[in-house]
Amino acid sequence: MKPFADALLAWFDRHGRHDLPWQHPRDAYRVWLSEIMLQQTQVVTVVGYFERFVAALPDLRALAAAPEDQVLALWSGLGYYRRARFLHRAAQLCVERHGGELPRDFDALAALPGIGRSTAGAILAQAHGLRFSILDGNVKRVLARYHGIHGHPGTSAVEKQLWRHADEHTPAARVADYTQAIMDLGATVCTRGKPRCEACPLAAGCVARRDGLVAQLPSPKPTKATPVRATVMLILRDAHGRVLLERRGPQGVWSGLWSLPEAADIDSAWRDAKRHAHIDDAQALAPFVHVFSHYKLRVEPLLFDGATAPRGIADNPALRWCGTGELAALGLPAPVRKLLQQIEGTTA
Repeated sequence: MKPFADALLAWFDRHGRHDLPWQHPRDAYRVWLSEIMLQQTQVVTVVGYFERFVAALPDLRALAAAPEDQVLALWSGLGYYRRARFLHRAAQLCVERHGGELPRDFDALAALPGIGRSTAGAILAQAHGLRFSILDGNVKRVLARYHGIHGHPGTSAVEKQLWRHADEHTPAARVADYTQAIMDLGATVCTRGKPRCEACPLAAGCVARRDGLVAQLPSPKPTKATPVRATVMLILRDAHGRVLLERRGPQGVWSGLWSLPEAADIDSAWRDAKRHAHIDDAQALAPFVHVFSHYKLRVEPLLFDGATAPRGIADNPALRWCGTGELAALGLPAPVRKLLQQIEGTTA
């Protein structure tokens, strides 16, 4: 056993996380689902979503056969919805090409939508005990500090160094536990802010700790001003309390989700509202800002109560009038779902 891995596994046996829902059982489907959910999302948030997802879609074939609306509804609130669409498509490809199972061949697995090198390694290591290294955000932070690697981990040169170290530290035995251990260390001890170096099993060999560089490593991504975009969301509500939803197109951050119709400004919003329904008046609701990873979206909601749908709108598959009871079964962007919940009690 290599010294790095030996120390890490000894720590894991005493302090690691052994009761995560995807560890019991730790099969390929559950590991894969957890890895995709954990991208850009913390464990404390993922656990509830994971349990609901596997209760509804317990295996790969169930996921492949599920309608997209169900998959997106189960994902709703986790964000980064491309992950859910890739997950769904990958399951369908596994049914078509791999006998309904995730392939154990690394290249075939990494070629599936949304998986890639690190996720493929995590699946093969944790589900099958095969010796493959991983390099998620937590692992990058641990290795950058331990080896004193400067430069943003997102650059190809730095990432290449980190992969080399990840591979050299991965042991031949207990690969599943080691993979979980190094992720746990980054998530609970070698954290981004306020790392607990005194509790770290690797502290004795850590370059960043030795040189006083823990706060500087890994090097941050060069900053630039966050752009702000603006939109007007149209809430067209009829006398029965139903609201008009529009399915987003294949491009954009909420692609494929059901959302509220949007317009660039108030004048355009009125024109679009008249095109969608017969309306009389509107109420401007409190604007809010939703933060994405690369920009901020300033939303001005405009509520049109007592709207009536013109003939022909039912012929458009991208538009539908939905009652409150129907919303839970649809994939909605989190801020849209929250907005609709907030206005539910207002007078229709």
